[in-house]
Amino acid sequence: MPAAHILVADDDAAIRTVLNQALSRAGYEVRLTGNAATLWRWVSQGEGDIVITDVVMPDENAFDLLPRIKKMRPNLPVIVMSAQNTFMTAIRASERGAYEYLPKPFDLKELVAIVGRALAEPKERAASRSSENEFESIPLIGRSPAMQEIYRVLARLMQTDLTVMISGESGTGKELVARALHEYGKRRNGPFVAVNMAAIPRDLIESELFGHERGAFTGANTRASGRFEQAEGGTLFLDEIGDMPMEAQTRLLRVLQQGEYTAVGGRTAIKTDVRIVAASNKDLRVLIQQGLFREDLFFRLNVVPLRLPPLRERIDDLPDLIRHFFALAEKDGLPPKKLDALALERLKRHRWPGNVRELENLARRLAALYPQDVITGAVIDGELASPPVVSGSSGRQGVDSLGGAVEMYLSSHFSGFPNGVPPPGLYHRVLREIEVPLLTAALAATRGNQIRAADLLGLNRNTLRKKIRDLDIQVYRTGG
Repeated sequence: MPAAHILVADDDAAIRTVLNQALSRAGYEVRLTGNAATLWRWVSQGEGDIVITDVVMPDENAFDLLPRIKKMRPNLPVIVMSAQNTFMTAIRASERGAYEYLPKPFDLKELVAIVGRALAEPKERAASRSSENEFESIPLIGRSPAMQEIYRVLARLMQTDLTVMISGESGTGKELVARALHEYGKRRNGPFVAVNMAAIPRDLIESELFGHERGAFTGANTRASGRFEQAEGGTLFLDEIGDMPMEAQTRLLRVLQQGEYTAVGGRTAIKTDVRIVAASNKDLRVLIQQGLFREDLFFRLNVVPLRLPPLRERIDDLPDLIRHFFALAEKDGLPPKKLDALALERLKRHRWPGNVRELENLARRLAALYPQDVITGAVIDGELASPPVVSGSSGRQGVDSLGGAVEMYLSSHFSGFPNGVPPPGLYHRVLREIEVPLLTAALAATRGNQIRAADLLGLNRNTLRKKIRDLDIQVYRTGG
């Protein structure tokens, strides 16, 4: 059998040389070019059994070339390489019909193995990967090797209905990944419904998920739809699945096995078409050993396991993340901020027990409460070494720290009014720029304890809860 013929396009001569050596040693025939025009000529003439191409070339972007290649030769596998290692690069490669995406720098053994798989895979299956959809938003941030692997897995999962089990510590972004699976997948036109098992009273979880009929229990005066019905045709995200009681686990297992459920108090089976994405910050295998989680349900949910790394394992992503969070704060009307080199170094040395969520809260606090444009290492030292902490029942230490920060902000932004007259709309301006970061800081100071946070802020507990809900504030909790 003649050796497979591989077409390689990359404007970097060193990359071409390395690929030529590795692929030739593996027994393949290789043709090399530094531009897209030559690659397109070879492909249009019917040459090559597989293509390996960089995204950015002098004359054309590979993402513009890919649809033409797939239209002319739909069975030709194309492997895309890129130094632009973002989530959207992986998604665009997948959606434009690439067989595989490899971030630079890559492992040569892995590349040779991918080439072998692509050549061995049935041609019609490789061709079915193509799609014409484009996406512009960037829901995930990070260029570390750990994040690159997540991007590649997500890109493969987008056009499937496989059940995904996301594991990771609190604050790593499990719901963000679940939303990305939905919003960039084939169910994106359907609803995305998220439900946190830990936030629902255990005796109401079955009703919450599956709905109930009138009279099913005391207080059930009308029929109510459940989350499965609300998510029909879309994605249901079951967060903190480890907190689901055993009775509800049995009902969920039936849904996964038979594709149907019954409402609480109902007798008629209801067919359902919902993709399940589950998540947990607990080790479900340990819960199985403790008799708290069904092993058969675990295997039904764990079709595709996806572990999100804690921030300390992807600390090189911190500069991109902090710039992203500062940009979001600026869009919300807060002043622009940057970090000096020492501040960035201090952040990289922090352990980040609250992960990316903790970093986001810090970024918003820095944007709202500090007047300087450039955040210094001294500011970061103060924030990380002496964060607002509630001591005893009164929480005076937290009050003093937060109050001092607010006073600093107000004095720097609103002192020296012309003729002593404040500008119009001052109250709402201060409220808009201070409220969300201040509530977030208070919740962080009390580790998510809303009763103590309300006491710290001098608010009614119900008022605080309403503000958390209306302003969509993430509540920080340690260990959960």
